[in-house]
Amino acid sequence: MKIQDLFNLKNKVAVITGATGYLGTSISEALAESGADVYITSKDEKKCEKIASMLAKNSQGEVEGLAMDILSEKSIKNTISEIEKKSGQIDILINNASPIPSNEDLQQVTDSEWKLGMDGTINGVFRCIKEISPIMERNNNGSIINIASMYGLVSPDPNLYKDTSNFNPPYYGPGKAAIIQFTKYAACYLAKKGIRVNSVSPGPFPNPIVQQDVNFINKLEKKTPLGRIGQPYELKGVIAFLASNASSYVTGENISVDGGWTAW
Repeated sequence: MKIQDLFNLKNKVAVITGATGYLGTSISEALAESGADVYITSKDEKKCEKIASMLAKNSQGEVEGLAMDILSEKSIKNTISEIEKKSGQIDILINNASPIPSNEDLQQVTDSEWKLGMDGTINGVFRCIKEISPIMERNNNGSIINIASMYGLVSPDPNLYKDTSNFNPPYYGPGKAAIIQFTKYAACYLAKKGIRVNSVSPGPFPNPIVQQDVNFINKLEKKTPLGRIGQPYELKGVIAFLASNASSYVTGENISVDGGWTAW
């Protein structure tokens, strides 16, 4: 098979959660540009429709925005049912949504904030995989990509956040670490059903608001072997790879895209 055919996602249907965010938009763009029919989802339907309209201009497939709340089993069921009725299949799932309820530290975070933080990471991934994997199984084909984090692999350095306007909440890393482990579990369980499951762990990809804190960005750059923060487009290659037949013999893996952060 030629390399261009390996990466071609024409006639594939993709669902992306948290698709309207800083990284989610770039992830969605990668699949749209590769030829997939893409469903942009998040809680904000108007924002989904806006991003879908923007991506459709350079897409080889159809792009549509739909509301879906990963914290709600009912919302997931309703949206996925609508997508299946429209498309008849779902071939690619990107679990990217990760709501963060607060930036309280370990001794200040409330029990409800902790539960919501975990609910928005591992529990949301579980709900979406549980709902979509049977659809993939019926076609004996599917690629699931869970977006984890470098902080699912290593702990944040408290000194990095000292004298800055930013903070990493205590539930974020544990939730992302759970995603990496669940990726392996799901990969082994779903392998014989024709479904591959992998995760991607982005490193320092601060959004534009965070980038306004120059002191914090300087600290990030010094701590990264490549000496700079990541740009959203730098996730597109790994997403296209894992979503396509280019990675047909890859499952249960976690790929770090972190400028070398977790290498030292």
